[in-house]
Amino acid sequence: MDPVAPATPRRAFGFWICLALVIGNMIGSGFFLMPATLAPFGWNGAFGWLVTTAGTLCLAIVFGSLARTMPRAGGVYAYSRAAFGPFPAFIVAWSYWVSMWVGNVAIATGVVAPLSTVFPGIGAHSAWVTLALVWSLALINCLGARTVGRIQLVTTILKLLPLAAVVILAVLLLGGGEARLPPLEASALTFTGATGIAAAATLTLWSFLGFESATVPAERVEAPERVIPRATLIGVALTGAIYTFACSAVALLMPADQIAQSGAPMADFIGRYWGGPAATLIALFAAIAAFGALNGWMLMQGELPWAMAKDGVFPSWFATLSRFGTPVRAHLAATTLVTIVLVLNNARSMTDLFGFLILLATSASLVAYLAASLAAIKLRTGTTAMPVFVVAAIFSLWALWGAGFEAIGWGAVLLASGIPVYFIARTSRPAAEPLPASAE
Repeated sequence: MDPVAPATPRRAFGFWICLALVIGNMIGSGFFLMPATLAPFGWNGAFGWLVTTAGTLCLAIVFGSLARTMPRAGGVYAYSRAAFGPFPAFIVAWSYWVSMWVGNVAIATGVVAPLSTVFPGIGAHSAWVTLALVWSLALINCLGARTVGRIQLVTTILKLLPLAAVVILAVLLLGGGEARLPPLEASALTFTGATGIAAAATLTLWSFLGFESATVPAERVEAPERVIPRATLIGVALTGAIYTFACSAVALLMPADQIAQSGAPMADFIGRYWGGPAATLIALFAAIAAFGALNGWMLMQGELPWAMAKDGVFPSWFATLSRFGTPVRAHLAATTLVTIVLVLNNARSMTDLFGFLILLATSASLVAYLAASLAAIKLRTGTTAMPVFVVAAIFSLWALWGAGFEAIGWGAVLLASGIPVYFIARTSRPAAEPLPASAE
């Protein structure tokens, strides 16, 4: 450890910043496209949102219970470490970390894409603009968590404005009789099938990834045992309500063929009733939404390897904090990996590989959720909530199954790829410090 570096990071995050981190990391640019994806599902799409919100709330209770018992940095890594030991915890956290920086590639491109529709000149230089964006946020993360938290709070407030506009417009249309929802008939509701509730719930689950964000930088949170559970539960409940109403309203109030072909369904919905300038504003807000999500996920991609290195299961080079109390080395390494994937994705021949990596990143996140649910069951962090823990584990398994066997198989390869890193880290430094007795 650098002698001038603080041993622990500054606790710069209160409840509101944690809440912004939870909501901001869930709501990205992809959410603005979800109505088009769910258009063929009809009412099944709305019920899919409800199923996913209920399942994610169970997972939020899992993470809240674990955070209350073990308010330590690393999130799912710390929980898996306490329940299953260092090696299984490393394997889960390794895949989770890879999913972060691979997913950040998609989020970064999600910032630039809507901007290029408003400012066409960006399109010719999109790769350079994306790289500049990624490294600017990396620099901000290196300079201190307080600034990162403020950016997250502001962008979360801004990204909620267009969603509120969609909700208000839908209420006005329904209340004024200008639009009617299609009839809800029992015969039209099916759980299975290509457009059933289960298929819709599998798709909508992608929009909830990141709900656990407040647990990763736990050592930066004031009173984490109280703040993290509250922020996680409230964030999931609020976001789920917004998702369900806003996305369902757009998907159900516009013609299915029109919305299914739309590249910006939220913007088209607003523009149809309030004009083109309003649609342009929605595109700008979509960029802000992705920017806020990228800001929060880049914080996490540096915090997780630092927590693992501090615990002795990741190379010790990552364990040093700067004089600002930030894991600069971890941020630089992860951002370099993001840059490599961005450069590869810039080649046309890498497009298919990029899309596959995003699916792989999602399945890795689901492995982390399953591990946390099993950890809560084994550690008995909340006896009265045990049925919820079991439901969360079943929900995680079901979601993994929904991701497809190909993604699961390659996800196993991703898990195995971290094994050499683990043994290199363990053999090149003393054994990890034992966990506190209260966490074992």
